[in-house]
Amino acid sequence: MEKNAALFQFLCRMGDNTLVLGHRVSEWCGHAPVIEEDIALANTALDLLGQTQLWLELAGTVEGKGRSADDLAFLRDVWDFRNLLLVERPNGDFGHTLLRQFLFDAWQNIILARLTESRDQRIAEIAEKAAKEAAYHVERSSGTVIGLGDGTDESHRRMQAALDRLWPYVGEMFCGDAADQTLAAAGIAPRPEDLRSAWDAHVNAVLDAATLARPDSDFAHKGGRDGTHTEHLGYILADMQFLQRAYPGAAW
Repeated sequence: MEKNAALFQFLCRMGDNTLVLGHRVSEWCGHAPVIEEDIALANTALDLLGQTQLWLELAGTVEGKGRSADDLAFLRDVWDFRNLLLVERPNGDFGHTLLRQFLFDAWQNIILARLTESRDQRIAEIAEKAAKEAAYHVERSSGTVIGLGDGTDESHRRMQAALDRLWPYVGEMFCGDAADQTLAAAGIAPRPEDLRSAWDAHVNAVLDAATLARPDSDFAHKGGRDGTHTEHLGYILADMQFLQRAYPGAAW
């Protein structure tokens, strides 16, 4: 694949992941079980949306068609999004949300650390900033998973159920394609497959501490990175893009 096309694809994948997950997490605003968690989740969503702005702004620059980060966020259709299927999954209960967050955080923390060494200075600078936020996110979600998994019988049951439901969406994070190979060869981004061992080490340690049983299935739902999504993303975009589509060009 031509390098510029591969780079645009990669930047959209990074930005779409944080955009969609940020929107999902923001749905907890005003609904979390305690005020501290409400504030923490809102701050997590804001961090993710801030990262989205950086990734999609660079994507628009690389594409060279004059599209801004807002254009890419609000004016693309569902089949143009490149986020992981994991991040568009419904929130479920609080434990399910934090388990999903943990699985993503563990991956994001690793890939951002690798991207700080990218030969593309623009990517390295974004990764360096985002990595500081990701380090906090993974520390918080890891601790919450341990606390709930090794908590009461009810919290343990819910966390195990969440892990079993979400596990089939994990494998997509480590499935590379031609775009990934092109960028890896150029020293711009790592191959997804090369992140798995570090992710496994961190996730296994947390699951052990949480007394949660790691599912033994290797089945992986795929398609999000290529634009094939579940029905859930359509509902997210209908909500997120409503104002811009109803009132094109509206500004505060």
